[in-house]
Amino acid sequence: MIHRSAEETLRRLTAQFPIVAITGPRQCGKSALAKTVFPDKRSVSFDDRAMKELAMANPADFIAAFPDGAVIDEAQKVPNIFDALKMHVDSSEFTPGKFILTGSSQFRLRQNMSDSMCGRAAFLKLLPFSVKELKDAGKLPDNPYDVIFGGQYPPLRDPEKRVIPQDWYESYLDTYLDLEVREQINTSNLPSFRKFIRICAAHSGQLLSMDSISREAGVSAPTIKKWLSILEGSFIIHFLEPDTGSLSRKPVKTPKLYFTDSGLLCHLLRIASKEELLLSRHKGIVIETFVIAELLKRRVNSGKAPQLSFFRDKYGFEVPAIADWNHPFAMEIASRHAPDEKLAGNARRYAGLREDCEVRSAVFYLGDISMTINGTSYVSWKDWESFIS
Repeated sequence: MIHRSAEETLRRLTAQFPIVAITGPRQCGKSALAKTVFPDKRSVSFDDRAMKELAMANPADFIAAFPDGAVIDEAQKVPNIFDALKMHVDSSEFTPGKFILTGSSQFRLRQNMSDSMCGRAAFLKLLPFSVKELKDAGKLPDNPYDVIFGGQYPPLRDPEKRVIPQDWYESYLDTYLDLEVREQINTSNLPSFRKFIRICAAHSGQLLSMDSISREAGVSAPTIKKWLSILEGSFIIHFLEPDTGSLSRKPVKTPKLYFTDSGLLCHLLRIASKEELLLSRHKGIVIETFVIAELLKRRVNSGKAPQLSFFRDKYGFEVPAIADWNHPFAMEIASRHAPDEKLAGNARRYAGLREDCEVRSAVFYLGDISMTINGTSYVSWKDWESFIS
């Protein structure tokens, strides 16, 4: 079994709060994480229609049936359960970590919990496996493209399941549309939504343009805005916000759209193999998507806000990732396997232009050796999380 970096964070939160919610995309390992930390807790899922109907009919009695607490999967599907949980927690002896909720829709889960559980609950985000998690488990391939193309969802990294990524992702999309999207949009729009997801894949790594996506999808801009919120709320995509306050160089103020798993992105872009990826015009964006996802995982696994942005000004000067962590970093992203001092040009320039603090420069690349050249860290893809730490 692959140890999850978020396990320590979950233990920390469940030592303080009676309710902890784990959010993340379907099949990322939320339930497995909860059961690893709490193997003796009873577990129920509201994907089970019978359980869902029981909870909806009488939420107070449903919660009372678990005096020692429980792991409740897809809790957002029964909104009334949250008031019942609040009443149960308020009327019972304080017990940290009593109920663990999981959900693949962060917006619906957080909205329901924020309305009724202020101060009683904590949130933990979980994404698919990180490179470090695979490396620590001895399951990291030597070739980075095996990870980038193959994806990092747990079922894809289980050798006993022997799944083919393209088949798995197609099934994953079908399940996602049926269990997540169908409840939030008109059923007749599901084919259009599937087309919309593929269009978004072609826009990964680009400045968000709802007008462009709207034209390509043949759907109104307000609808596109709603659909983007569904993808973001279910962790299929992430919006990387621009750094607008550090330099007075007329920065762009539009976020970038990224997918949270490079394997899913390859599938949506109809890239059929890692060899095809190597020759694809999308290779740079896929690798950039991979890196941004790894940076996000390191932060959310530790229960911290991403505090990650990018910089671009109207003159075309750009740095793909700006990390405002313990020490600010300007990060370049390269698809090369060998370090090259020229790759750090924009990161060094950005660091030199910042007058409010000292900024370090780094280049994330696909080589096997990490090193420092003229003050810039060139970080191997295998060492990204260690460097971030």
